[in-house]
Amino acid sequence: MIVKPHGGELIDRVLSAKEREAILSFGDRFFNLEIDEEKAIEVQNIATGVFSPLRGFMNQEDFREVVHNSRLASGYAWTLPIVLPVDRAAARKFAKNDTIILRTGQAVIASMQVEDIYAWDFEEYARNIFGTTDEKHPGVQQIKAGGEFFVGGSINLLCEPITRFPAYYLTPRETRVLFKEKKWNTVVGFQTRNVAHLGHEYVQKSAQSIVDGLFIHPVIGRKKPGDFTDEVILDSYKALIDEYYVKEHTVMSILQFEMRYAGPKEAIFHAIVRKNFGCSHFIIGRDHAGVGSYYHPFAAQKIFDSFPDLGIIPMFFMSFFFCKKCNSIANDKTCPHPQSDHIDFAGKIIREKLVSKQVPPESMMRREVADEILKHGHPFVE
Repeated sequence: MIVKPHGGELIDRVLSAKEREAILSFGDRFFNLEIDEEKAIEVQNIATGVFSPLRGFMNQEDFREVVHNSRLASGYAWTLPIVLPVDRAAARKFAKNDTIILRTGQAVIASMQVEDIYAWDFEEYARNIFGTTDEKHPGVQQIKAGGEFFVGGSINLLCEPITRFPAYYLTPRETRVLFKEKKWNTVVGFQTRNVAHLGHEYVQKSAQSIVDGLFIHPVIGRKKPGDFTDEVILDSYKALIDEYYVKEHTVMSILQFEMRYAGPKEAIFHAIVRKNFGCSHFIIGRDHAGVGSYYHPFAAQKIFDSFPDLGIIPMFFMSFFFCKKCNSIANDKTCPHPQSDHIDFAGKIIREKLVSKQVPPESMMRREVADEILKHGHPFVE
């Protein structure tokens, strides 16, 4: 039996063609609010159940509960605000109970029933979600650039799927059908915003060996400078899966989402999202969703102790390395040899090799993966 969605119901706010026409025929009567592409993706995520049990952007009660207690007003675990910021001028143009249209340029994205318009406190938000108000933190920068008010309310999607990678785009409803067809009752999800080195492969296959299927689910969307580009991540993983993974037990799809880099709080959120896609287990490694030195390397694992009702099983992986004496990837529990025999999967070394157009050592990365990365002239976000 595939795990139930968060909250027990997979939300569906995607309107039929007939329903869309009915709303759009009155579109000129509603205030049109301009949003960017990343926010349009969030609307789509709400509508297709990625963010179940949310039916729209958070009202003030949900927002405050999430910021202070890491739960929705309904009591369900939730750790990241999903909010729609507007400036003061826009907030004056509509009111509670109004219907507004969300759009990007000429493209109509969704209708929204306004339930709440409320002010928010930057320091309160930043400190409680990111653990810092330092504006060098990319997540803090992101919320600082938002408007003075948040608008809460349910949405209805009015557009066709938004994606740059249709071959890899699946909704939670579609992955659940796929897992059922494959007879996968237990599925482990793997979150990534990087290309795969041998350590990642070791973690994925270790987890895969005790469940029915592996769901590789890279994050696609706006990232910080220095991260790998979306195209590089997908192409390199495709090369790895084609050559080294059992197809009957492996699926790759994308999560379209703007990283917050909120460390432990984001790890819980990522687990909830994968539960909605149908995952029963979720891999949490070192420094999950972290950035710089803002979070302890294993804070994203420790936080799961506070969420025993999450409904998805976290799988924790600590340190692992290539042991020259074992001639294999190992960890502290499986390798008896001294550190002098160990080669750590140092992202810095891998990155330096790739920047200089060299293939990283075979003890760190598959040649096929490195070759795929090097085909791209500029593999990093600038």
